[in-house]
Amino acid sequence: MNLTQEDWFEKLQADDNAVILDVRTEDEWNDGIIPNAINIDIYKGQGFIYQVEELDKSKNYYVYCKAGGRSAQACSIMNQMGFETTYNLMGGFSQWDGPVDMPKI
Repeated sequence: MNLTQEDWFEKLQADDNAVILDVRTEDEWNDGIIPNAINIDIYKGQGFIYQVEELDKSKNYYVYCKAGGRSAQACSIMNQMGFETTYNLMGGFSQWDGPVDMPKI
């Protein structure tokens, strides 16, 4: 499900079962992240699938990338893998004006 930035963040804040998933590359990740995000790079292909398979399917996933395209693709893949609840951040991190953390190295 594609959500605007406002709806995505509002839903996220009210969700006790939320996981934030950043599907950008490591270089993009190092530019800043939405707080508490986990990173699984969708460009890793089968590696992405393997890592996503380790995730808890009962959680609600709030997925983002830089502009919204890769995260929409990730949501589609995750839904095919049996994840029931995925939310794509339309516009991605490049349009994000919510809180930002620098990842811990």
